[in-house]
Amino acid sequence: MKHSEFELEEREIITPEIPEVITCTSGEQAVEELIRRYDLATEFLQEKLKLVARENPENKKFRAYYPEIRFETLTYGFIDTRLSFGHVTEPGVYVTTITRPKLFKAYLVNQINLLINHHHVPVTVGLSTTPIPIHFAVKADEEITFSSKELSFTLRDVFDTPDLAIMHDEIVNGVGFVYEDGAKPLAPFSAPRIDYSLARLEHYTATGVENFQKFILFTNYQLYVDKFEDFARSQLADTNSGYTSLVTSGGYKLTYYDGVINRPARMPQMPACHLTREDGSGISLVNIGVGPSNAKTATDHIAVLRPSAWVMLGHCAGLRNSQNLGDYVLAHAYLREDQVLDNDLPLWVPIPALAEIQVAIEGAVEEVTKKKGYDLKRVMRTGTVASVDNRNWELGVNSGTVRRLSQSRAIALDMESATIAANGFRFRVPYGTLLCVSDKPLHGVLKMPGMASEFFRTQVNNHLLIGIMALASLRKMPQEFLHSRKLRSFEETSFL
Repeated sequence: MKHSEFELEEREIITPEIPEVITCTSGEQAVEELIRRYDLATEFLQEKLKLVARENPENKKFRAYYPEIRFETLTYGFIDTRLSFGHVTEPGVYVTTITRPKLFKAYLVNQINLLINHHHVPVTVGLSTTPIPIHFAVKADEEITFSSKELSFTLRDVFDTPDLAIMHDEIVNGVGFVYEDGAKPLAPFSAPRIDYSLARLEHYTATGVENFQKFILFTNYQLYVDKFEDFARSQLADTNSGYTSLVTSGGYKLTYYDGVINRPARMPQMPACHLTREDGSGISLVNIGVGPSNAKTATDHIAVLRPSAWVMLGHCAGLRNSQNLGDYVLAHAYLREDQVLDNDLPLWVPIPALAEIQVAIEGAVEEVTKKKGYDLKRVMRTGTVASVDNRNWELGVNSGTVRRLSQSRAIALDMESATIAANGFRFRVPYGTLLCVSDKPLHGVLKMPGMASEFFRTQVNNHLLIGIMALASLRKMPQEFLHSRKLRSFEETSFL
């Protein structure tokens, strides 16, 4: 029997107009060209998606490609080694695909200008060979009036769909990734990887990615979200605060202090609030829930937005008898027993404390508690924080866990901080942790409903205010100071 009579006719590939490759001498020019190419590609796919809803494409396949930036230098050149980014490490060809250039406009302009100014070589903007999946080309607010079940053909035969084989973290994991044509990566994430995370972020937080700000607070208590909303209202009432709106899960936007916030019928897995500023330098608070898996999920996706810093505000078990409920713990080191990042970041990799973040947090604690110097030790302790993947770790008090905690000199234990710090290190995002002691299980002080209520009432406001003040002080710091060289490896991408 001949197989050919059962084979489908090869589909005709139909693409939009392909603009010529353009040489650009500034970041502003390059980004405008990226926007033009990206808009042409996504509008083409959106139009064709509407078309196939009305008629069968008859052995056609519609395809559009991500735009790309390509850069080549033949010399090492002289660079300002004080800056941890904005230059390449050796001669060669460097490339990256780009998505959502309007969303990343300020970031891209800055990174491209740094590259051009350091090496005195232009960049070229053209189209890559990586197709844009139809799922990522359709805007979140675009109304699709048909179901794929109603079609007489399989949608993925007509459009490109997400290819998980090219959505990886090999670049940021530092395993020596090189593109098929021999070019080295120019940026830490490819366009498909970014698109994947942007879609996940909107799903988990129920807010548009354009609302995320450059400074991120993580928590795992809804009460912190509620108090953050109260703080946001006070800032919106102050015309000199610099904050312009509060955006909450469900996309509700508040621009004046006494407005009503409507809650979505079903809260998302990770509720988020965004206290925005015109330049995006505001604060986003994300309730990641409990556990290292959630912490990894949130930071895996937020990292593609290239935030300026993120800080964990959580509760912990105090491991020393000298600690009191409500005391603060500023993490200076991390004992990683969370396991979720072991494949991406080996346990033998140290996670250093970042001086810029530590100083900002300690300064905020001093300002809020009104204690300084030696007196600050009464309410805050610095040291190693252990993060585990077992919420009931204390049930194994006679196992090796407690021995390891003692040998590591750990002073506090939670389930998220080491994960967030480790992913900050992995993704080159400045990170920090300030915890609040809520129980001391090794010393017979367990969480009780009444104690928890009193604890929350007296401590949450101050804890949250410290985190906000720390990020506000980091906002004043130039980006080249904030992004420490400690986060960069031997061979790094030019783009931060």
